[in-house]
Amino acid sequence: MSTVVVKVGGAVAGSVATHVNDLATGCCQVVVVHGAGPQISAEMRRRGLPVEFVAGRRVTTAAGLDVVRESFAVVNAALCDAIGPAAVPLFGDEIGLVARHVPELGLVGDPVPCRPAAIEATLADGLIPVVAPLAAGPLNVNADEAASALAVGLGAEKILFLTDVPGLLLEGSVVPVIEAGTAEGLLEAGELEGGIVPKLQAAVTAARLGVRAEIGETSVLA
Repeated sequence: MSTVVVKVGGAVAGSVATHVNDLATGCCQVVVVHGAGPQISAEMRRRGLPVEFVAGRRVTTAAGLDVVRESFAVVNAALCDAIGPAAVPLFGDEIGLVARHVPELGLVGDPVPCRPAAIEATLADGLIPVVAPLAAGPLNVNADEAASALAVGLGAEKILFLTDVPGLLLEGSVVPVIEAGTAEGLLEAGELEGGIVPKLQAAVTAARLGVRAEIGETSVLA
């Protein structure tokens, strides 16, 4: 049975349960990886903590990591509740998600492809793992990058990035298909900013390593 990894942004976590369940009741095993970006930023501002990003990735202090974990817990619980009894909450740092430390970003890591036994066991039981993207350390990892690393490590057929935008937008229009080389050119030229940057980087990585990648209505080809 093929595996599909679904990356869910924090802004849309509550509205994707039907999509996830539709995939899971078809011929696919589904792994969900979620973010909590809006929730984390709001709580950090409430606590007077700085909100800083570098190339779309959050700079994370020890105090910030506490907020990240708390926010992930809230989003994970809400997402599991929306998906239903098949959903199994998992935290990446507790199941062996591996990442290389990026000290210039604080307590942040670059996730590497891996195949956590807890995810495989959950799928084998016919259930849906819902993964919060922390890595052993613990380290905060970008949810898009975590989803891509898991998709590659699990040998997934496809990775879907579900977000609050319809896809990659250029000059106000959705790009239906983009080749990895063209996407890398846009990224290197600094023509994109915000959350689409790590999504496109993660999609390119997955596509180049053999996983079909889609950001909303945009397909990224190797």
